Amino acid sequence: MSLTSGTGPLSARRAGRFTAPVPDGVAYVEPFRRRVRGVNAGGGVVDSERVLLVHRPGHPPIWAFPEADVHDVPTLAVPEAPGHVEVPWHAVDTWYQEEDPVFLHAPNPYHRVESVHTSRHLRVEVAGVALVDTTGVLVVYETALEPRVYVAREVVRMDLLAPSATKTHCPYKGEASYWNAVVSEVVVEDAAWSYEHPHPEAVAVRGLLSFDDARVTVVHDIPPAA
Repeated sequence: MSLTSGTGPLSARRAGRFTAPVPDGVAYVEPFRRRVRGVNAGGGVVDSERVLLVHRPGHPPIWAFPEADVHDVPTLAVPEAPGHVEVPWHAVDTWYQEEDPVFLHAPNPYHRVESVHTSRHLRVEVAGVALVDTTGVLVVYETALEPRVYVAREVVRMDLLAPSATKTHCPYKGEASYWNAVVSEVVVEDAAWSYEHPHPEAVAVRGLLSFDDARVTVVHDIPPAA
């Protein structure tokens, strides 16, 4: 994400512009100055302190390892980094940078999570019933992504929400728990999510709720992108 996905500068939908042409398909390769390990049940298969981070347009970044640092696991050539290979993410049980586990994909050093308290208005409806109608919210601006509005449970009709079994992971915010909306006979699965134990860079969203505007009606007054 960030450089190459969403509206990042090397994506196909960049929000800004360069003052000189940038070739289509250009990738950015840089050193990743952390120890990276990939561990399977039978033992370590990747252990490297010579990692490169490769940013390809339209994709999350990947780790590229010297071939000698990878053992007994499938690999893919990395044309942008001769002598290095990529290990398919799901070929390894658990990935670590230093001693911290990593989920979904290699982290991006250019990705930032900024949480801003604001008096902007938020209204959320399901089947014509308001679950939220408040002017006190937290907006999360995450690099190259649309702003997301989070709200405290105290101003949410929690009696109309029920915990969902769904869990997802964000490399930057942590594990998300989901909530179903139940309004009379209408049930909207995974209408909202929350981070109960977020990563340190996203601690401001702890316990707050954000609603999926593809599933429920979400109205706020954040200006759209130009």
